[in-house]
Amino acid sequence: MQRRRFLKLAGLGATAVCLPTASLAHLTEPFSLSIVLDPTEKKKLADVALNTAKSLDATYCDVRIGRYLNQAVFTRENRVQNIQNTESFGVGVRVIVNGTWGFASTNTVTPDGIKRATERAAGIAKANSRLQKEPVKLAPQAGQGEQSWKTPIKKNAFDVPMAQKVDLLLSANAAAMKNGAKFVNSQLFLINEQKYFASTDGSYIDQDVHRIWPDFTVTAIANGKFQTRNALSAPMGMGYEYLDAKPNDKFSSEFLTLYKNSYDLVEDAAQAAKHAQQKLSAKSVEAGKYDLVLDPSHLFLTIHESVGHPLELDRVLGYEANYAGTSFATLEKWKSKSFKYGSSLVNFFADKTQPNGLGTVGFDDEGVPTKRWDLIKDGMLMNYQATRDQVHIIDQNDSHGCSYAQSWADVQFQRMPNVSLAAGREKLSVDELIKNVDKGIYIIGRGSYSIDQQRYNFQFGGQLFYEIKNGKIVGMLNDVAYQSNTQEFWNSCVALCDERDYRLGGSFFDGKGQPSQVSAVSHGCPTTRFNNVNVINTARNI
Repeated sequence: MQRRRFLKLAGLGATAVCLPTASLAHLTEPFSLSIVLDPTEKKKLADVALNTAKSLDATYCDVRIGRYLNQAVFTRENRVQNIQNTESFGVGVRVIVNGTWGFASTNTVTPDGIKRATERAAGIAKANSRLQKEPVKLAPQAGQGEQSWKTPIKKNAFDVPMAQKVDLLLSANAAAMKNGAKFVNSQLFLINEQKYFASTDGSYIDQDVHRIWPDFTVTAIANGKFQTRNALSAPMGMGYEYLDAKPNDKFSSEFLTLYKNSYDLVEDAAQAAKHAQQKLSAKSVEAGKYDLVLDPSHLFLTIHESVGHPLELDRVLGYEANYAGTSFATLEKWKSKSFKYGSSLVNFFADKTQPNGLGTVGFDDEGVPTKRWDLIKDGMLMNYQATRDQVHIIDQNDSHGCSYAQSWADVQFQRMPNVSLAAGREKLSVDELIKNVDKGIYIIGRGSYSIDQQRYNFQFGGQLFYEIKNGKIVGMLNDVAYQSNTQEFWNSCVALCDERDYRLGGSFFDGKGQPSQVSAVSHGCPTTRFNNVNVINTARNI
């Protein structure tokens, strides 16, 4: 379907669920909710679960009534490839009976359906209790009463006409093609989680969570070779206003334009085409030791893998060993109060209240009010990420608010909060940071990576690489990846830009658990310098 014809149809509110482009012309009904319940109705349904659980000798019960909306738009060059809209609605009930967890879920959102699900959860708990060695120990949590929280969006992305979304993606594609791209794919992902939580602690919490992620891949070809550059967008806990680029959010240099709290998809696509062409003629890096200057669009992923995951308490305890591995940051290191995770400049904090964060909510999926706490302070390991039934293991009384489930049908468990590297305390710009580097590489954007099962030894690539000589950027490099281990790497941190350069990156689809669940999490940081890091050449012919 050509762009002009599709836009005409999309203007009528066209929508599709996993349908090829050719089928779109037959769809004219707008995407709408099948059932809408107000908080009063949800409270009545939740009370069915709570009362049933009490009658079955449960010492604790929580219930989550959830509607999960997902929209994805896919385009290639001047065509729409696919549009997907999904809606999921149901109830998950979790209980403690005989000191043991039990969980069941249902998409029959009626009093009878919820009662039966609660009875199944209690039955599962009783069956499991025969194998339970120690009873579940929950951190105390005061009931929150009736509460509500919503992502502070300015423009609900689900209310934006499909024609406008498609036009934006195709405009970005056109800008890339105009500037020399041979191929371009672009996507827009939207998520809205409408979650109602209630528990026997006395909490009735209604939340409305929004996330957005525009993305693309641009490919340039010359002389039988090809190079790509992906979008430098960060997924955000925002509405469609994220795509209304604001001049005061702009970070500009002679070779790159970035944004702090908004994003210009079309401008980035045009730049990406030029960068992909430049990469075709960029010289291959000479392996060796370099000082690295890492942009937030790149460093967020290193933070995610080498700090976020190893400080998940369930991983530390070995609960993830069979699937995703363990952690080098063991309890013995934490108990010593002297484990030097990084240099004295390194300060990591967890924060589920961080503005625009993907993991930002008012309350976690155990009804715990969210907060900020230190993970690494002045380079020293201080804390982990934990839930209500874990914090007693690290001699703490209050949950960190790290419980999350990807849907009503899945049981909640410990998931990563927003984990961020604090900005430098001294005023320092990116240009000033680079001026102090004699032999280095400036890396922008996330690339391929590899890290071992204990989150210790790793290798990271990127999107763009610029050689630094005597304090100046002298040209583009190719085939760059750096290798280190977590402790060595973070102890090589020697300088951080200040708050003016602090930006969020993030993972929109972070998997964990068995059965696997997906969550979204942000990682903020400023541009940061690391000294004397090993760089390898990844070219196949080297």
